[in-house]
Amino acid sequence: MSEPLILFARLKAQPGQAEALELALRGLVEPTRAEAGCLAYVLHRAVELPDTWLLYESWESRDALDAHFAQPYMQALMSRVPALVDGAVEMTFATAIGE
Repeated sequence: MSEPLILFARLKAQPGQAEALELALRGLVEPTRAEAGCLAYVLHRAVELPDTWLLYESWESRDALDAHFAQPYMQALMSRVPALVDGAVEMTFATAIGE
């Protein structure tokens, strides 16, 4: 098996949309964790930036992540991103060092 693909995502809520964004993101956790190829999917809220959420994701492969993005619930969220998220969703891909 190749190295897992790690994704760190950062989303900042539009003014007045923090609760709606949190609800939408919480709705992704259970179905995403049940997906084939998902090794970890953890939602965090920034302590000092309460309108900012961070996702730590670990996937078996880029194909598994691409399949995740194609899921209907992800497509539904992505269609709401402009109304919920201030700016772009920041995504950083990584691989673990020293594991």
